[in-house]
Amino acid sequence: MDYRNQEIKKPDFKKISDYIWEISKDYKTGMRVPARIYASQALLDGMDMHVFDQITNVATLPGIVDYAYCMPDGHSGYGFPIGGVAAMDIAENGVISPGGIGFDINCGMKLVRTDLTYNDVKPKLRELLEALFKAVPSGVGSKGFVRLDAAGFRKVIEEGSEWCVDKGYGWKEDLETTELGGREANADNRTVSNKAVDRGKDQIGTLGSGNHYLEIQHVKEENIIDKALAKKWGIFPDQIVIMFHCGSRGFGHQVATDYLNLFLEVMESKYKIKILDRELASAPFNSPEGQNYFSGMKCAMNMSFANRQTILHRVREVFSSVFATDAEKLGMRQIYDVSHNRASVEKHKVGGSMKELIVHRKGATAAFGPGSEYVTPKYREDGQPIIIGGSMETGSYLLVGTESGAQTWFTTAHGSGRTMSRTRAKQLYRGDTLQKEMESRGIIVRTGSYAGLAEEAGAAYKNIDEVIEVAHAAGISRKVVKLVPIGNIKG
Repeated sequence: MDYRNQEIKKPDFKKISDYIWEISKDYKTGMRVPARIYASQALLDGMDMHVFDQITNVATLPGIVDYAYCMPDGHSGYGFPIGGVAAMDIAENGVISPGGIGFDINCGMKLVRTDLTYNDVKPKLRELLEALFKAVPSGVGSKGFVRLDAAGFRKVIEEGSEWCVDKGYGWKEDLETTELGGREANADNRTVSNKAVDRGKDQIGTLGSGNHYLEIQHVKEENIIDKALAKKWGIFPDQIVIMFHCGSRGFGHQVATDYLNLFLEVMESKYKIKILDRELASAPFNSPEGQNYFSGMKCAMNMSFANRQTILHRVREVFSSVFATDAEKLGMRQIYDVSHNRASVEKHKVGGSMKELIVHRKGATAAFGPGSEYVTPKYREDGQPIIIGGSMETGSYLLVGTESGAQTWFTTAHGSGRTMSRTRAKQLYRGDTLQKEMESRGIIVRTGSYAGLAEEAGAAYKNIDEVIEVAHAAGISRKVVKLVPIGNIKG
């Protein structure tokens, strides 16, 4: 049965604060914990009812502790809402669920600074975009310049960004500014199928389609919120930075599909787990199936790290060619690379004692505070950098993790969050018209698909400033700088 065709009862929200709303365990039979939505009143009122249905379904999963959370950019997804967060107690038969991680495993963001200013880049912007469009393939079915056989790809998915740096597709310092050092440990390539490998082996160095993009952005002085931290991280007024958003492509999708099908076979028959929605297919984390999926997920994490690292290499090549200057001399250092679709084993305080949890973040970003062992040493003193992508018309943000982020397992939003289906956006907007309108406002867009461009119209997304304000005011992350697009490549 398709649960989306069923009538959904509107919850009675308990207001915890101006930015936190709670749904009681009494809302739905089987809920083990309450659900909490992080949102302003306006964002809450604008959320799809399916978000509330999905996050309360998440609250029924075995082993879940404290709350099922939804971030301010939350919207309906597969299994978990996008923006959904849940932590399961491993010692209490806590489950792992592919629907709580997503099909595009380790879909994430990379932010790169430069020493260039707006006036340096403006005369060459169109040339840069054309060169980047050729160097970084985008769109459905795109293939990268890295050519690998199955055995070579299986090596990449165990080594991640380290493989790229060893091959000359990056700098060693890039690993120091990548979440997990760009490599998930204990990723065993034997836990992924040949079909998954076949789908992914030609896709390293590609953006893909949908909401994936590569963007040239401008740092306006008035948009630097934390001036001291921005300066420490290499951000200055009138600067040009590069941001891009992509993931594990067809490989991650196939890994998720393979294990969803397996979990549906064993979940009830072998482990007696009953769920309200098949999209939440799960297995105990410590079961053979759960451990194999966790390893397969790590392989997809590593593919995605390698994908973004290779794209960074190509971006540096393009800028170096256009400006006839080495990328090092252009100051093209990575600020951070972060995932927003993953699960990880972490220790958190639950009921006054430390517990080992499997934390699911689906369309949500880890946001560890100052001093956390989970923050790469370069940023441990400050807290984790967080990259939040907005729509191509509005801008994006760089945030930092906070100590008060413990309330959500140190997790924050990941983007604007859609308010409109892709089908509806294509009905309302024309890609060619949108491209011209954006250029009149100073944003040049290069795309291989006008239909795809229409799907990504700014009006199809929530207000990024409001989403970020909720995350900032609720204390789950803190603003550093807003970044405004001047050039965009869409799949």
